[in-house]
Amino acid sequence: MIQHAARAIILAWGWQRAALAFGAGALGALAMPPFGIFPVLAISFPVLVWLLDGASAAGGRWRTLLAAGRTGWWFGFGYHLAGLWWIGSAFLVEADRFAWLMPAAVMALPAGLALFTALGTAFARLIWRPGAGRILALGLGLGAAEYLRGTVLTGFPWNPYGSALTQYLWLAQAAALVGIHGLTLVAVLVFASPCMLGDDPDEGSRRVAVPAGAVLALMCLALYGGWRVSTTPVTMVDGVKLRIVQPGIPQDDRFRAEARDWILTRYAELSDKASSPERMGIKDVTHLIWPESAFPFFLMYDPEALTRIANLIPEGTTLITGAARADTPLPGRRLPRVFNSAYVIDHQGAITNTYDKVHLVPFGEYLPFHDRLEAMGLEAITRVQGGFSAGDRRHTINLPGAPPVGILICYEIIFPGEVTAPDRRPGWLLNVTNDAWFGFTPGPYQHLHQTVVRAIEEGLPVVRAANNGISAVIDPLGRITRSLPLGTRDALDAELPAALPRTVFARAGHVPLWVAWIGLLLVVLRRRGRTGRI
Repeated sequence: MIQHAARAIILAWGWQRAALAFGAGALGALAMPPFGIFPVLAISFPVLVWLLDGASAAGGRWRTLLAAGRTGWWFGFGYHLAGLWWIGSAFLVEADRFAWLMPAAVMALPAGLALFTALGTAFARLIWRPGAGRILALGLGLGAAEYLRGTVLTGFPWNPYGSALTQYLWLAQAAALVGIHGLTLVAVLVFASPCMLGDDPDEGSRRVAVPAGAVLALMCLALYGGWRVSTTPVTMVDGVKLRIVQPGIPQDDRFRAEARDWILTRYAELSDKASSPERMGIKDVTHLIWPESAFPFFLMYDPEALTRIANLIPEGTTLITGAARADTPLPGRRLPRVFNSAYVIDHQGAITNTYDKVHLVPFGEYLPFHDRLEAMGLEAITRVQGGFSAGDRRHTINLPGAPPVGILICYEIIFPGEVTAPDRRPGWLLNVTNDAWFGFTPGPYQHLHQTVVRAIEEGLPVVRAANNGISAVIDPLGRITRSLPLGTRDALDAELPAALPRTVFARAGHVPLWVAWIGLLLVVLRRRGRTGRI
């Protein structure tokens, strides 16, 4: 039965081939949060393998590669469209102005990201060979394409295939060794292996041995993860009592100046109580945390607001909050630069430290090629209302009464290997964010999950403060110790887990992955040289 299905897929052409690739990719999105149905990839990837098997029917070397690239594009388009449709919710916040852009935006991003998948499948087909070798080729092609997707043009490593494995605590622990990109390579190799069941029966025992080996590999990952979780003690930092405020401010109110007073009042009210059983008063809180861009005004230029904060915070308590920051205009510019920032504020209302977001969202927080457009005389285009300037570097911030912290604003947390300062490791990570743009969709769950993976990769606890949720405290093994549900308005009291020693990934980064890629490539090229096939 599987052989018949495989043959039908291999022989498919035209719109049928495109539809099969699109459907297989869309099905694969169910492996991502919040669904986590990772076995669907054992259908998606074999279908992709069989479609690439059939690409040779195009005739000729270059036509075969183009057919493979088109197949990969449709697969990637289906995968990203099904996994990222929720981005369109942001265009409904001010629907009267931006709703008309939603269809184009929802289609354009998946279409662009699918180009990386197309590149990966074309490369895989370039080193293709029959049997198990084509699984290695696909792993190399898609693994490299996903790495490029996470780095090229500032990168967008959202929903990498490795996330299918990291939703399960024991399997996720391998991220401490090879990171999410390493697990992406593992996921492609493991879940593409059932394609062997569709091969000619003359292949013999290999038809079953390869998928069986993939199952064994998953079992080994789980055993390692179980061992790591059961033998790694996680303690709490003495004397640190956190209060994380999740204010639930509607997105269309967050930037209205007339909402200033009631927003400050809401923060004050929530900061003075918590949902924890202890119900400790604010005088017992050592560190109060508010989310990204907490105010519709420039806090550092509003003495009244700083005075209200000083009256709220008792001695011995430190506030960390997101807030926009404006500096003085640079020479030759009429307008000041504006940064998406985080402030550290003491009990006297004094701003003692700041962090400016380094990795901005293209088209959301800044316009790409800004300087070049201005040099061409298109200055009007670059004056985008609400545009931010990027901070110059990521740095670790000293805090009174707590280990030094690395602050990450919103989607800065999604970049593996880029979440800590290169010169000084923090004792914990703080992610302040605002996912209210995306409502009750998979988006906030996917964002939270990437935060969990960063904790495992780095061996660092992560505290997450989100406007509308999901706020959480995550220990360095990736366990969520406390959280607030999406859409609730509340405050959360929690202790701070202590950091673990540097993980293999924190020390070596992507080097083990590159070694694995080179090794697999040599194996594939050697075997391909014996057959001479494309």
